[in-house]
Amino acid sequence: MKNLKLASRTITERTIVNVGNVKIGRDLVVIAGPCSVESEEQTLETARAVKKAGADMLRGGAFKPRTSPYSFQGLGLGGLKILARAREETGLPIVTEVIDPRDVSWVAEFADVLQIGTRNMQNFSLLKEVGQTGRPVLLKRGMYSTLEEWLNCAEYILSEGNPDVILCERGIRTFEKYTRNTLDLSAVPAIKELTHLPIIIDPTHSTGRLSLIGSMSMAAVAAGTDGLMIEVHCNPHEALCDAAQALTPEIFGGLMRRLRPLKSFLECDNERSAATYAENRSAVRCDNET
Repeated sequence: MKNLKLASRTITERTIVNVGNVKIGRDLVVIAGPCSVESEEQTLETARAVKKAGADMLRGGAFKPRTSPYSFQGLGLGGLKILARAREETGLPIVTEVIDPRDVSWVAEFADVLQIGTRNMQNFSLLKEVGQTGRPVLLKRGMYSTLEEWLNCAEYILSEGNPDVILCERGIRTFEKYTRNTLDLSAVPAIKELTHLPIIIDPTHSTGRLSLIGSMSMAAVAAGTDGLMIEVHCNPHEALCDAAQALTPEIFGGLMRRLRPLKSFLECDNERSAATYAENRSAVRCDNET
């Protein structure tokens, strides 16, 4: 991809995005929380639950671009203030979406990471604006976008002087209707071949089915993802947004107990494979010499 001057894998070593004590690109980072901030009670209860389960960051939408103009659109400034209170209590850094270039500067006063949603991936004015904030940016892949188009959008942010871009695969639109979108797990190793930027997976929006989120999360870890973004709600049946795909804190806790051991096992297995390869190579060299 010759148009990539800053995002190309050939430019630098892999980027690690630091958000407080969280290092995205080095550790398996889990971002969890409700689709939307609905109330202080709902957000704080969910934040406490995901913190207890081992999440590293809290997600929550204060602004919700919805398909229908009559659907719940978020609490705006009130939602951001609630997220700030949740961070103060739990210590979890906040990831929240910004949808309008005019809002970027003041949303950045509350958010630790600014999220660009799938519908805004090619909103170039918005990309330039978040590129000037100095805040890390989580850039979701557009639902109809190729990897090259996605990385060129990251290039817009990088070219404004912001090196901290996190890519998020959240499923693409195909002819399949069983799932909400089609999760492209091949994007994980492909992106790591193409760019130094970290990539995380959103198994919630990609599947849209509660029964599939756990297995796709595990598969994403096996594929080498740098993190996961998972929707969790303290009372999913009462959620104002995406109720059918939100995990309960109990289910999320069970998933977290499986994710970390899988990551550790894979790392150990890779180390064993590397050691075996080195031993075999050394043996072959000795045989050739004799």
